[in-house]
Amino acid sequence: MNRFEGSGYREAKIRYLDGDYQILTAGSYVVCAMTGTQIPVDELKYWSVARQEPYVDCATSMDADKRAGILPNQQRA
Repeated sequence: MNRFEGSGYREAKIRYLDGDYQILTAGSYVVCAMTGTQIPVDELKYWSVARQEPYVDCATSMDADKRAGILPNQQRA
């Protein structure tokens, strides 16, 4: 399904699982917890199960883990 058919252009509600997710309310996108960027559901690859948050990319996911104290606060090379 593309973003313009079926569930309409609205935010999806998702339960994030280990390696997968469960759509609770159909929608075409979720909002990155760190940047506020809309992420099309079919392009969603990064999230936190513990915090139930989606992220736009790997670097943003790592920044969220650093903020949460899971990773050391180091400068990226």
